[in-house]
Amino acid sequence: MARLKEKYNSEVVKALNEKFKYKSVMETPKFDKIVINMGLGEAKDNPKIIQVAVGELATIAGQQPIVTNAKKSVANFKVREGMAVGAKVTLRGEKMYEFLDRFVNIALPRVRDFRGVNPNAFDGRGNYTVGIKEQLIFPEIEYDKVDKVRGMDITFVTTAKTDEESKELLKLMGMPFAK
Repeated sequence: MARLKEKYNSEVVKALNEKFKYKSVMETPKFDKIVINMGLGEAKDNPKIIQVAVGELATIAGQQPIVTNAKKSVANFKVREGMAVGAKVTLRGEKMYEFLDRFVNIALPRVRDFRGVNPNAFDGRGNYTVGIKEQLIFPEIEYDKVDKVRGMDITFVTTAKTDEESKELLKLMGMPFAK
């Protein structure tokens, strides 16, 4: 799976330097981390949902996620401060490139009626977030063992200064943006 990292080191750096005319190779944008976040609002009623979701997230990411807790109490949502409300995992290094490769080449093509990811989901600082409606697009998840379809947010954090640089980096790494 180091294939994507080698591609970044050879082809992508060269293409980005040609397009944006960086003075130094160190200015070239690169991936910092990938954060996968799963919000579990229904966990307030059934605490066992957290363990199932953490297991699925660990299977997808190949790394143990952490459980996130509510920072404030919100009466309308029946949530108390400190209650488990989600799970997240941060990928860096080899696992990050491996996940990116699996996401772009295996998981995204399995999405129903897929026409590309939203090209406008950048945050203004060079980071990109894509929302997934169901965890079943990942081949690691066994369809028969899924009790409930859950979505997740995947954030690609880059060292790019602008959205344009970040979009070009993602495009060169194989991200299929919608036209």
